[in-house]
Amino acid sequence: MEHSLTQPMVQVRPAARRLPWGRWTLTGGTLGWFALLVLFPVGALVVEAFQAGPLAFLQGLQGEAAAKAFRLTLWTTILAVAINTVMGLALAVLLVRHKFPGKTLFDGIVDLPFAVSPVVAGFMFIVLFGPQGILGRWFEAGGVKIIFALPGIVFATLFVTLPFVTREVVPVLREMGREPEEVAATLGAGRWLTFWRVTLPTIRWGLIYGITLTTARALGEFGAVLVVSGNIIKRTQTATLHIHQEFTDFNYQGAFSASLVLGGISFVLLLLTELWKKRQEKR
Repeated sequence: MEHSLTQPMVQVRPAARRLPWGRWTLTGGTLGWFALLVLFPVGALVVEAFQAGPLAFLQGLQGEAAAKAFRLTLWTTILAVAINTVMGLALAVLLVRHKFPGKTLFDGIVDLPFAVSPVVAGFMFIVLFGPQGILGRWFEAGGVKIIFALPGIVFATLFVTLPFVTREVVPVLREMGREPEEVAATLGAGRWLTFWRVTLPTIRWGLIYGITLTTARALGEFGAVLVVSGNIIKRTQTATLHIHQEFTDFNYQGAFSASLVLGGISFVLLLLTELWKKRQEKR
């Protein structure tokens, strides 16, 4: 006996199209917050700097005080970047490749400049290197001036920029592991040759980003430098201190012009780093 089974037709309705409200809200909110904190202030600074025209902008950068302030900032940045590149790289290698007592504590102390106010850091250097400081009295007796001079400015800048190279290189070194270096050693390469031919090419982008951030931070340092330099015009006044002085003296054009130049240098450095990285990745 044959049975005929009749199966009802099931009509599948297309799912209702959902509007991506969550995605648009997240995107719009994030971009709006970024614009409020970064784009709008930068745009306002550009408008104010050029409000009276390009000639007024250039005139705001003229003067012996401005020239010496930017020159001091340049030398301070060069010294800080050179020293912290070497020492930051050495710290990264020490933290990743070596074991020693108190390593965890030392690893945390490396981030201390991120947590301590730059003003507090400046006072720490005054306590240490001031004329009546723990070490300062010995330097003063020998005719070496640290505080209210270039060495104090460099020390303060070194402190606030110390972690950048280390923190950019450490994760790259950990991801790299020891295998490539061990292979090079097996093939007869010495430590220095292994570092230059194997380690450095692998960590180069972490190192480059660390150098870029160190440079930008050194250019814009204010608090620690203000304390240790004494803000002596044409002697120990850096570019950021010069900007503050111009604003305090109601020379807004000079303050806006110098601010735009200083911020522009940092922006160009970051932009060039990103463009260079993308160009290298395409090869």
